[in-house]
Amino acid sequence: MNPVVIVIPTYNEVQNIQSIIEAVLALPIPTDILVVDDSSPDGTGPLVQDLSNRYSEVQLTIRDKKEGLGPAYVHGFKWVLDKGYSYIFEMDADFSHPPEALVPMLETLKQNKADLVVGSRYKKGIRVRHWPFGRIILSVGASLYVRIITGLPVTDPTAGFVGYQTDVLRSLDLEDIRFKGYAFQIALKFWAWKKGFRIAEFPIIFTDRKKGDSKMNSSIISEAVFGILAMKWRSILNNKK
Repeated sequence: MNPVVIVIPTYNEVQNIQSIIEAVLALPIPTDILVVDDSSPDGTGPLVQDLSNRYSEVQLTIRDKKEGLGPAYVHGFKWVLDKGYSYIFEMDADFSHPPEALVPMLETLKQNKADLVVGSRYKKGIRVRHWPFGRIILSVGASLYVRIITGLPVTDPTAGFVGYQTDVLRSLDLEDIRFKGYAFQIALKFWAWKKGFRIAEFPIIFTDRKKGDSKMNSSIISEAVFGILAMKWRSILNNKK
């Protein structure tokens, strides 16, 4: 077992998953990969199983149905926390998160400069490729909204490319974070920050997917808008106890 594991949730990512796995394994860092597949009908699971037979670093866990990003990550985190890893990363399968950024992000954690490190699209300006202007405005506006509501000192709070010291995830009540979409990413950072963990941001260039379909929809946006308000209110009530 390697000290590092990358958790990659998938649903219909058969066009991307082999390439992203092989790109990660080619990096100059020893790492395992856990793919959490939500019973993709396109054959993602069987392909990953074949890759697992070929590469000892690759593991697969299959969930019964598609329930969203948050439940998939909770499932994956609980799986890897039982294995004794020192560092846990989350990233997408579609190459929007550059695999090569894992190297400096891991070094930030190893040097104990932070307890979690965020691959940030907005740390040094807007570093996004191939998104329509409206999508950029939506994302930047969402980040500003989250920072205003929560006070979270992160320029890209909705980012899904994040590395953790294992103790961070062990300290969180993962089952209590019930968000299904990108609000889940915000909640992880928020509750870790409230517990006093140190957050660093590493600037990345985010590139929109070239293959497969985006999972963004109106329910994910609505959950983030209203769910973050509820989360902030809950944190205020907790502080009053």
